[in-house]
Amino acid sequence: MSASQSPRILFFADAGPQVGGGHVMRCLTLARALTGRGAECAFVESRAAAPLLRRFGWPAQTLLAMANTDDLADLVRWGRGFADLFEADVIVVDHYQLGAAEEDALRGDARRIVAIDDLADRRHACDLLVDPSFGRHRSDYAGLVRESCPLMLGPGHALVRPDFAQARPRALSRRAKHGPVQRALIALGLTDVGGVTARVVQALLPQLGEVRLDVVLGAGAPSLEALGRLVAENHKRIHLSIDSAEMASLMADADIAIGAGGSSVWERAAVGLPTATLILAENQRAMIERMAEAQLTLAVDAAAPDVEERLAAAWSTLRDDREARWRLAERTAGLCDGQGAERVAEAVLRL
Repeated sequence: MSASQSPRILFFADAGPQVGGGHVMRCLTLARALTGRGAECAFVESRAAAPLLRRFGWPAQTLLAMANTDDLADLVRWGRGFADLFEADVIVVDHYQLGAAEEDALRGDARRIVAIDDLADRRHACDLLVDPSFGRHRSDYAGLVRESCPLMLGPGHALVRPDFAQARPRALSRRAKHGPVQRALIALGLTDVGGVTARVVQALLPQLGEVRLDVVLGAGAPSLEALGRLVAENHKRIHLSIDSAEMASLMADADIAIGAGGSSVWERAAVGLPTATLILAENQRAMIERMAEAQLTLAVDAAAPDVEERLAAAWSTLRDDREARWRLAERTAGLCDGQGAERVAEAVLRL
């Protein structure tokens, strides 16, 4: 890269019915922070990531990989070709199935590699690693990265869109008034794994009372048909948002939430939203249980045989216990200020 040329950064972000859309969303957030600092950013667009990239409006150059996303060798081969075509200086990898071998293959002769991870379960050949997990320590990556590799660990580096930081003062000021619960949010991921959203709404309806329920999910969510029927029957209380780009406002205006255990944990933390977090995947379990032990969230295991009863108990706590609500709001807001993308963007450009 010449001194006058803008740095060029290419993103690999995984997506799909099982992993959801969180990888793409956090990479979009980082790409926008980098673009705002003069970088040129592009995405390798897998079939699974394409709908999210297009729906949430990546305005810059997007590159299409025609590879089958199940074929990692094919994906890496296409990606290496796109990196050469784009003349990428840095490649950002956010993909659970890509590790050191694939990162080395993408690197080429002189590129830098940035890995975004939250599992600490495989080796990386990267020049910078970002892991926003609560309770993450450098020792978790011992033997998985070079000793000299910089690590940006913990929720202060969560890639949260700037509108959450903007909504934060208003949200925290309103929560400090300790008012009654009037609005609740259910957001369990745009992909709605296994139709979980409809099951959760159905379980909570008997306790809803006069609380307004905002439900967010994607256009292809399995729960849409069932939720449409519930809305028709309870139209004054249930409000559906499809592929919403207004999550910061919805979270800031909600008093409590039932949320997923992915990257949206940090969006809710940025606005201090008291939440019962549903464990939807085994790789979410350890962190959510650590957060529950630290009284940062209530944890509900979606695989538990009595999940409906556990949901009802968590809902009752959030709705009726003002002290518990404020404790959750105050402690989670202290974890994440919504400025992580700015910090990571600066570190990427320093490469």
